[in-house]
Amino acid sequence: MYENTSSFNTNIRLYMFQTGILKTKLKYIKMNQSNEDFEIPVPWFLIKHPEGDVVIDGGNAIEVAIDKHSHWGDIVTAYDPIMQKSENCIDQAKSVGTNISDVRYLIQSHLHLDHTGGIGRFPSATHVVQRLEYDYAYNPDWFASAAYIRKDFDKPNIEWKFLNDKKTDFFDLYGDGVIKIIFTPGHAPGHQSILLNLPKTGHVLLTIDAAYTMDHWNNKCLPGLLHSSSDSAKSVTKLRKIAKENKAIIVTGHDPDAWSTFKKAPTFYYE
Repeated sequence: MYENTSSFNTNIRLYMFQTGILKTKLKYIKMNQSNEDFEIPVPWFLIKHPEGDVVIDGGNAIEVAIDKHSHWGDIVTAYDPIMQKSENCIDQAKSVGTNISDVRYLIQSHLHLDHTGGIGRFPSATHVVQRLEYDYAYNPDWFASAAYIRKDFDKPNIEWKFLNDKKTDFFDLYGDGVIKIIFTPGHAPGHQSILLNLPKTGHVLLTIDAAYTMDHWNNKCLPGLLHSSSDSAKSVTKLRKIAKENKAIIVTGHDPDAWSTFKKAPTFYYE
């Protein structure tokens, strides 16, 4: 249900960033559609919170900007990352006055290659991921293996916090209703979306890759990469119900048209 934000700390802010784009084909984003060229943004998010800053995903790793072929391998023939070194999540976070040691949590929606750029970059952060996703990333099915870059997440000295699918659904990160993590499998077996409740703005639903685009949101097509079509459809249905109940602003994962309508850092939600 819609929560009253009037008592929330107004220091809570949401920043939206982008680590470049992926050049791809429409059929890889919208299943069974054409082979025409298509470009999608690679978003990530930062929430300023009085209990500690929170990063969501971190986009592409900086190594992609240095040598994408070496870091990603052959998948660049299908998803070609175009990224400047300055677009890495650390430099972008610093650009809005973030001390990287103040980042308390890094929420991983899932562990696909265009979402793992923040892992291990924030020295004080606990990394929040679904146990299902973490385990699958180390032993993915053949059709999904290229989407997992093991060197992005298999790093020493990473502190992980594992959530457990339906048993921890709607996990409230700080216990204040500001950041809730929703289990949304389908695109990946342990995918999770995030429901935010912000001062003045109200609720913002970050679907991440549970819905790449508004076409996925509106049940016009499925994402081009899936672990389970059935789970994907059920997760969108679940999120649509949540969005309606909370009158939420919907932010899909990679929709170039919708993404262009949102405020980007250094502007934030909500002044």
